[in-house]
Amino acid sequence: MRMDSDPIGFGEKLGADVIQMFVVDPQSWEKPTPHPRTDEIKASPIEVVVHSSYQINVASVNNRLRMPSRNAVAQQAKAAAELGAFGLVVHGGHVRSDAEMAEGIVNWRKLFQRQEDKGGFAVPILIENTAGGNHAMARHFDNIARLWEAVGDYDAGFCLDTCHAWAGGEELLGIVDRIKAITGRIDLVHLNSSRDAFDSGADRHANLADGTIDPQLLVEVCKAVDAPIVLETPAEGVADDLAYLREQVGS
Repeated sequence: MRMDSDPIGFGEKLGADVIQMFVVDPQSWEKPTPHPRTDEIKASPIEVVVHSSYQINVASVNNRLRMPSRNAVAQQAKAAAELGAFGLVVHGGHVRSDAEMAEGIVNWRKLFQRQEDKGGFAVPILIENTAGGNHAMARHFDNIARLWEAVGDYDAGFCLDTCHAWAGGEELLGIVDRIKAITGRIDLVHLNSSRDAFDSGADRHANLADGTIDPQLLVEVCKAVDAPIVLETPAEGVADDLAYLREQVGS
């Protein structure tokens, strides 16, 4: 059984305060349908955030990818709102060349502009930093700064992924202050270690005790940030990861 079919049961089993779920198959373009446990999800004290499907790339200059991506963001944000979620996480996406970077930023702004004409998104859109790619919109913090100049006035939220930052070549020491200096906010943290080396560009998560990131660096991120924290570490070790964080940081 996928945890998305019983997210609250999954969260209760872990003793979690917040859980992340999908509202569609993350590899599909399907339209969300009402969740059979909607009432239970909304009534639970466990907070919920929704992660968008992986193929979404609103920065793309390819109409055949960008247009369905925009539609999917709006549809999945609406489904997230129907579950009482506090946001929809969307990866920063990428373009194909340096020459397209400026257009990719414009496309992100257009996502918010066009939706504003329709009354805005049903939940906040939380843009997540990504690990790899030479033409990624949100891998390096200088690119995130350029992106935020375009979308910050639309109240875009930010999701910080520690594995992605590390693998993307951004130091974790002081990272909370560094990203807040750019975005003014961190709305969610994906706290993950990395299977691969610093600046590898590889998006492969690891449990906190097994990865290449010093666990104390991850603990310091938890202590510094005032935002919900979600573990996306391998399932067999996620309970141990949660217990370790609670021991080091407190509940």
